[in-house]
Amino acid sequence: MVVENRLGKPSLSYVILISDVAAIGGFLFGFDTAVINGAVASLQSAFAATSTQTGFAVSSALLGSAVGAFFAGQFADRYGRVKSMMIASVLFFLSAVGSGIAFNIWDFSVWRLLGGLAVGAASVIAPAYIAEVAPARLRGRLGSLQQLAIVVGIFIALLCDYFIAVAAGSADAPFWFGVPAWRWMFWTEIPPALLYGIGAFLIPESPRYLVAQGKEEEAATVLAKVEGGDVDRIVLDIRQTVLRERKPRLSDLLSRSGGLLPIVWVGIGLSVFQQFVGINVIFYYSSVLWRSVGFSEADSLWITVITSVTNIVTTLIAIAFVDKFGRKPLLLLGSVGMFLTLGVMTVIFANAPLDAAGNPNLIGTSGLIACIAANLYVFCFGFSWGPVVWVLLGEMFNNKIRGAALSVAAAMQWIANFVISTSFPVLLKNFGLGSAYGLYTISAAISFFFVFLLVKETKGKQLEEM
Repeated sequence: MVVENRLGKPSLSYVILISDVAAIGGFLFGFDTAVINGAVASLQSAFAATSTQTGFAVSSALLGSAVGAFFAGQFADRYGRVKSMMIASVLFFLSAVGSGIAFNIWDFSVWRLLGGLAVGAASVIAPAYIAEVAPARLRGRLGSLQQLAIVVGIFIALLCDYFIAVAAGSADAPFWFGVPAWRWMFWTEIPPALLYGIGAFLIPESPRYLVAQGKEEEAATVLAKVEGGDVDRIVLDIRQTVLRERKPRLSDLLSRSGGLLPIVWVGIGLSVFQQFVGINVIFYYSSVLWRSVGFSEADSLWITVITSVTNIVTTLIAIAFVDKFGRKPLLLLGSVGMFLTLGVMTVIFANAPLDAAGNPNLIGTSGLIACIAANLYVFCFGFSWGPVVWVLLGEMFNNKIRGAALSVAAAMQWIANFVISTSFPVLLKNFGLGSAYGLYTISAAISFFFVFLLVKETKGKQLEEM
């Protein structure tokens, strides 16, 4: 290998720039999954859908996400991280257009499923790419950009929902050109989808992917900008941990006894618990949830916006401290906080009197306490399980299995998300909010022991040490 500048001089601004572009996939991930929040009630009335059909329509994107996540790693290992981002941007664009022109609930579900494929792909590609271009000393903070982008995407989507609904009078009312407001909510995703595709066209390929393809000189050029130091040694370290003679396969995840490697099970467990604590119930159904306990449509959307701001602030806290305190302490602290706040909401909703429609009626200060508890819950999730799980999934697997293992873990995350999101309307209707939040409280408690016993700290380690 011939490299003109063997001792590279890294550029922090360059690393941040290309990581930001990859994180646009996370922004679209958050935007796409949250934008439906303000349109749920309108979808149900516009298409005369049952609660089961509505739950499936909301969750159909998650099925696509599971499929997209499962195959994205293999696609990215074969064709590269950058090409995978370009394909995902096209799918985001098509889903945004199609969701806004849907004719019935099933047509809508198909378009959402298509967007889910893109979300699933982004959930795998962005953390893998960022982990592979980020220096070890910055990897936790840069890896947290994925979650920051997700929560900013959620915030912008909910903010768009709020202003469109307020400007039109309601999500059902006509907006620009006489088109119902809820349709415009989905079309607001078109600009960032185009930006993602343009950005992906301009950034370099992952150096670890380039080494796997035998393009070591190209990899060294990228490494000189992002890592610096003895580029030859870094390329050699990468070469020794990457299988150059064949593409990574899912069979690489199997142990000699035939089962999945223990580290893959840990990744799956982190993914599943991130969803089983019920976080996406807040972001998919919060406007419906707050309306069901007596708040107006506008107030419900505004509370949801405030919650998303809380999520952004706490993610910034995680970025500041994840490389200082480590991954495991933040996860443990988050589990304790979520257990306590979810427990408060469980008690409030379980003991609230019901109105004529069977919805809990939060009288006196109980509504305020529930709102505060919900935001504290998001705070606890936001500095721990939200960003830290993505950081760990991007770095905990060795180079040989990273793409395949990330695919499996992310696919299981989306399946868990689907289970929680689809079951919530049924739980709400048949058992009440108290029972639903009780299940999430139990999951938060179990997550503490899972991390304490099984998760190992990865702070400060090179990917080649994993």
